Amino acid sequence: MSTDTTVVVSGAAVLLPGADTVRALAEGPAAGGAPVEPAEHVGRKGLRYKDRATQLGYCLTASALRDAGLLGDDGLTCAPESVGVVASSNFGNLDTVARALDTLREETVSGTSPMDLPNASSNVIASSAAIRYGLRGPNLMVCNGQTSGLDAVHWAATIIAAGRTDRVLVLGVEPDNDVVRRLLGGARAVDGGAALVLESRPAAEHRSATVRAVLGPYRRSAGEPGPDRGRRWELPAHLGHASGAHGVLQCAAAVGWFDAGERGPVHAVAGAAADDARADLLLMAPEAA
Repeated sequence: MSTDTTVVVSGAAVLLPGADTVRALAEGPAAGGAPVEPAEHVGRKGLRYKDRATQLGYCLTASALRDAGLLGDDGLTCAPESVGVVASSNFGNLDTVARALDTLREETVSGTSPMDLPNASSNVIASSAAIRYGLRGPNLMVCNGQTSGLDAVHWAATIIAAGRTDRVLVLGVEPDNDVVRRLLGGARAVDGGAALVLESRPAAEHRSATVRAVLGPYRRSAGEPGPDRGRRWELPAHLGHASGAHGVLQCAAAVGWFDAGERGPVHAVAGAAADDARADLLLMAPEAA
């Protein structure tokens, strides 16, 4: 049994207005992009009664798994138990929860929809992606403020290093809607996100997967950030608040840079001085594997 605990990125996907590839994300999404239409990516079947964040999660899941060579026309190309899911979103089903609370206040429980209530669970994005694509490994939802995306990547890597599963799909997604904008004081959210497929190095080598990046050290603290340890990707202001998707988007941008030939390390950083914590993660080029 291998003792190598190195975790690599073998697949990545991005869906944002103005960017639908990791290269486009790394170069900087253009302003004025059209909103993502989930039905164009995964068809209309199964989208009804699902909130916007879950629909976007479906699209990112399919795209990232295909990019990693794990999803074909007939379904998964690996054992379902070998793929876990860790999702990150702070606003994901906020609209569903707000609607359910409004209904309870105005009409009592008799007015609630049986189709809405299952979507009120904070784990709905991670669980729905797993159910739709048959991913039977560990399943976790992270709703942890500004560090949430990088925390999700860290927990996915920890699950793999602990031997719980060979690979984990990491989702970072935030919807844009009226409820979210009220929470943000009128500002908009990104209405999209990114996904990564993380694998242990031995698992990736066993199936001859293409390594796109290598995960380096992760740190989380309540103090001031340390010095930059590599190139950093900045979220274009016109995209809005990325929140729980921010860390995953940074990692996806790093993959885009490495795909384009960059070889220096990329430093992903989440959280500011006003937040309760900061997190950072170093990503290295594929040769580091």
